[in-house]
Amino acid sequence: MRIPTTPPAPGLPFFVYGTLRPGEVNHGLFLRGRTLSEVPARLTGAVLYDGPGYPYAVEEPGGTVAGTLVTARPEAYARLLAELDRLEEYRPGDPYSLYERVVCEVTVGGATSNSDSNTDSNTNTGTGTGTGTGTEAPVPAWVYLAAPAVAAGLRADGNRIGGGDWLAHR
Repeated sequence: MRIPTTPPAPGLPFFVYGTLRPGEVNHGLFLRGRTLSEVPARLTGAVLYDGPGYPYAVEEPGGTVAGTLVTARPEAYARLLAELDRLEEYRPGDPYSLYERVVCEVTVGGATSNSDSNTDSNTNTGTGTGTGTGTEAPVPAWVYLAAPAVAAGLRADGNRIGGGDWLAHR
C-alpha cells in the first residue's frame, strides 16, 4: 500500500475517501474550482472507521477503501496541500496529529485520457495517466491515514465501516 519515496514526487494527486469527496461539504470548501480531474479510485490495504462526522482510513491487509483521486491545478497545489494538512490536523513529527500524510498506490479503473471539456464541474473521467483501454492503472497519491495512536484506538474499539465506502455508509 505505502510507496517508499524519498522525497515524494512534487504535485502528487490526493486520494480522498470522506468529506473531501465530490458532493461532500469539504469538497465544496477546499477543492471546488481547484482541481484538474476527479476520478473514482480504490485504496487497497486499508479499511475505514467512523470518526466524529468523518472517517479514518487505517492500514489493514486485505481491506479496500473507495474514494476519489483528485488532481489539483498546479497553481493551487502548494496552498491546497497546506490547507488539507490543517484540515486533517496533520503536523509532521507531532504525536498528537489525527492523520499522517503518506504516499500510497491507488487504483483507478477504466482510466481514459484527461480532457478539458468538463472544466465547469472539475469531474473529468480521466487522470491524465490512463491509456483509454479500460484497464486499471496504479497511481501514487497522497493519502491521509489515521495517525498511529488514533489507528491503535480505532482497531481496539472503533466502529469499522463495512464495504470501505464512506458515501454508501452515510
